[in-house]
Amino acid sequence: MSELKKICILVLALLVAGCGGRQTEELLGSAMVSAPVTEIAGNHSIFIATTRKRSEDPNKVFDRERSATLNYARANVTVPGIHETGRIERRSRGKSNDPAKYFMASDVVGYDTAPQFSSALSADIAARGGRVMVFVHGYNTGFDAAVYRVTQIAHDSGYPGTPVLFSWASGAKTRDYVYDRESASAARDQLEVTLRMLAQTGARRIDIVAHSLGTWVTMEALRQLAINGDRDLSGKLGDVVLASPDIDVDVFKSQMRRYGKPNKPFILLLSDDDRALRLSGLIAGSRPRVGDYKDAADLADYGVSVVDLSSVKGSDRFNHTKFADNPELVKMIGQRLREDDGFASDREVTDRISLLGQ
Repeated sequence: MSELKKICILVLALLVAGCGGRQTEELLGSAMVSAPVTEIAGNHSIFIATTRKRSEDPNKVFDRERSATLNYARANVTVPGIHETGRIERRSRGKSNDPAKYFMASDVVGYDTAPQFSSALSADIAARGGRVMVFVHGYNTGFDAAVYRVTQIAHDSGYPGTPVLFSWASGAKTRDYVYDRESASAARDQLEVTLRMLAQTGARRIDIVAHSLGTWVTMEALRQLAINGDRDLSGKLGDVVLASPDIDVDVFKSQMRRYGKPNKPFILLLSDDDRALRLSGLIAGSRPRVGDYKDAADLADYGVSVVDLSSVKGSDRFNHTKFADNPELVKMIGQRLREDDGFASDREVTDRISLLGQ
């Protein structure tokens, strides 16, 4: 089968998947249905730094267009009592805004300036023990989907700290891969700014969980921090989890050479059955992506911990979101992130994540 034919088949499959069961892109509903506290599994405050423009539709809050400057907000999101670990129970078009059945954002507060956002962040971080988890989403992700994903990860992992979403301007459509790559490139400086801000808020540890194309944004920001002589955010950088990295293998090696061997774990979650990365690799001239690279030992030479999830079951038909939708795995990642003593004592949990892959 020719490479062109392979690409056409995969693109068609992705387009078909993207057309089926499309969710509403509204983060805020027009009429919220009240629900008893007993029917709510969790209530989470999500802090947001984004390179998206504010939407003209107030219910969408932010849209696909790029902003030249960072915008800031905080969303309060509830998790329904019927929630199953690894799932995001989403409201479909025409359904009521029922927090007993769906993930729902009950309120979104905007911040006009970085100091206002930083002040609110500092208060929340202090109240939660000084821990921060930054989530950087991947390709084909709308703003609402990004907010719900970080909420699901924080909830299912039992993360005790402050969840922060860094949302770059994804077009949220399958056909927008090139647009998304350019948006990711445009966002790397602003992620560096966000990480520096977090380091100045009083946080004592900043963990990063990045997915897909978001791993490229993350690695670029960390590379820039290294070039500027502050690669570990003055000792505050914790774990970096890179899930299904959509990065060319040679580019990743170059980034790691510049960054150097990490003091805290860089955990790579790979899977050779990732169909989304297979398409990305074909588009890139049949070059391997880190997320489905088969030579784990080659990557481990750069000081990263490689976990092969090829045998782990995921609920995404493209096997691209195993890190969040596999119930056992997301709980283990949460346990890993809750560890606080550095490389030696937290090795056990990392090894257990690896065993899950086996």
